[in-house]
Amino acid sequence: MNPVRSAVSVVLFLVIACTAVPASAQVDFSGEWAPRFWEDQPERVPGPELGDYLGIPISEAARQRADTWDASIQTLPEWQCRPHSADYIWRGPSNLRISKEVDPVSREITAFHAEWLRSVDRAIYLDGRPHPPADALHTWAGFSTAKWDGDMLTVTVTHLKEGYLRRNGLPRSDKATLTEHWIRNGDILTVMTIVTDPVYLTEPFVRTTDYELDLRQNVPPYPCGVVQEVDRKKGDVPSWLPGTNPYTTEFATRHKIAADATRGGADTMYPDFVAKGRTSPIVPPSAPVTATSPPGIQILPVRGNVYMLLGAGGNITASIGRDGVLMVDAGRAQMTDQVLAAIRQLQNDLDLRDRPLGSGAETRSSVASRNTEPPAKPIRYIVDTSADPDHAGGNEKIRAAGRTFTGGNVAGNIADAGEGAAILAHENVLQRLLEPEAGEQKAPSDAQPTDTYYTDSMKLSHFFNGEGIQVIHQPSAHTEGDSLVWFRGSDIIAAGDIYSTVSYPVIDVKHGGTINGVIDGLNRILDLSVAEFRTEGGTLVIPGHGRLSDSADVAYYRDMVTIIRDRVQAMVEKSMTLEQVKAAHPTSDYEPRYGASSGAWTTDMFVEAVYTTLGGGKKPAPAPAPARGRK
Repeated sequence: MNPVRSAVSVVLFLVIACTAVPASAQVDFSGEWAPRFWEDQPERVPGPELGDYLGIPISEAARQRADTWDASIQTLPEWQCRPHSADYIWRGPSNLRISKEVDPVSREITAFHAEWLRSVDRAIYLDGRPHPPADALHTWAGFSTAKWDGDMLTVTVTHLKEGYLRRNGLPRSDKATLTEHWIRNGDILTVMTIVTDPVYLTEPFVRTTDYELDLRQNVPPYPCGVVQEVDRKKGDVPSWLPGTNPYTTEFATRHKIAADATRGGADTMYPDFVAKGRTSPIVPPSAPVTATSPPGIQILPVRGNVYMLLGAGGNITASIGRDGVLMVDAGRAQMTDQVLAAIRQLQNDLDLRDRPLGSGAETRSSVASRNTEPPAKPIRYIVDTSADPDHAGGNEKIRAAGRTFTGGNVAGNIADAGEGAAILAHENVLQRLLEPEAGEQKAPSDAQPTDTYYTDSMKLSHFFNGEGIQVIHQPSAHTEGDSLVWFRGSDIIAAGDIYSTVSYPVIDVKHGGTINGVIDGLNRILDLSVAEFRTEGGTLVIPGHGRLSDSADVAYYRDMVTIIRDRVQAMVEKSMTLEQVKAAHPTSDYEPRYGASSGAWTTDMFVEAVYTTLGGGKKPAPAPAPARGRK
């Protein structure tokens, strides 16, 4: 070989090797990482003390929730296997394993996977994929995407379930977002987390955590089983009534710290804070940021043939398949054209699903009919979870667009008689539509249920789109006619207005609603639900309003409603008036998340409904007259 050419080749190779820079930095974070307990030791093993809110910019609502928190709530079945969420798991006493996915063509890292001892797999995507819609399911790990900032990986996390800022009751809401910065220096991994929560924080909350590479480490399995730890009445949710928790000052007393400083808040974090009195008042919590819904109907796939339609008033659950369409609720009357367009879109999508090649023979071709399907059957059933206009208002027009099949003594199909789709509901829904209250309009005959039930539940007499469907009556909840709809194969529950993620439960006292009925309904949903793992996934719940949920979300909501019920019940037992109860603000710690001062359902209306249905304001029955003895 020509020695000159060889030398030139070597030089050229070295130049290319030295000057070649990837389009983006690709630091390898994969490996086994052991936490280093150099800071915040209480967070790692024993858990922080009650009343220790030092250094956290909490709102007044967060402070009250923590003051009324009872550690015994962790013994509830719904919480026994709950993992730390993405923002807190970095502080837990757990080893960390990070693995990576590499694109086979570009050889770039397209995702990291982080797994702790007490967690589920968390994927961090670097491939540019978008975040899911705001109303998609939230998880403990959230949904993470990342980008490179030089050698630092910046991670954005959304769709987090409600969690905690500290394990002493300080809450973090499901409206929070998380930003992480991953930095590797040799065998040391430093992660900075920044939590932004419009509900329970007045400023971003920043923490850093260190790990060290450990080549001999192993992350063992960590199974978890649910047991009955405490013998308590079904439905009880442990909590302290406001102002009664005797343990919130123990931390300050034990460590000889000014109690004012231990109460947390942004102003306690700065040098000009004076322990004997705050230099400025705590900033009140800002109202949660409400994302504006896109115009029209948003379609969210849930599982299998079941979809969630948002934007029609109340949420609509739709089973779309070759057997036709079954809808849970019909939305508002003025939205029916858009609802029907969304249903047609989903039906058309069935025809676009490619079927695998079948067998061919001399007498037939598997190619000729490969991409054709018989047309899907139309809308056949509408199930009303209540008679409210935002759930049943679209009955008439959607029913007319559907069709009921029959046989036996009746020839043809009922569509010939103009009957359209069947409408199923509890008999109290029909009664309300037939005999409306003053100020309400009687529903047209074509908007009224065609089939009703009066027992605890009813089942569709046959599988529909491959699964059994059960309609369950929940008495005296949102109204007297509420139904849950359970898709037993897909394991999805359409909850109607018994459950919401956007407001306190609406209790329609005039139509038989009660706070205890709502709580019973929430507990019934939990009884029917089975989590997939770590109190996440498994049974999915579609609320009357708000985002897709699972049993953990319902449990948080059940806890909140039960705690508020217990507070108001204690006031009722003291014979307090409605005005006194409202002045006591029994909902203040949940107000930034669920409260409203205007609109169709305000906090005052909720408190009044709770008070009324617990017997508040009723005069005690007169004592019976003493019996007269015989003369």
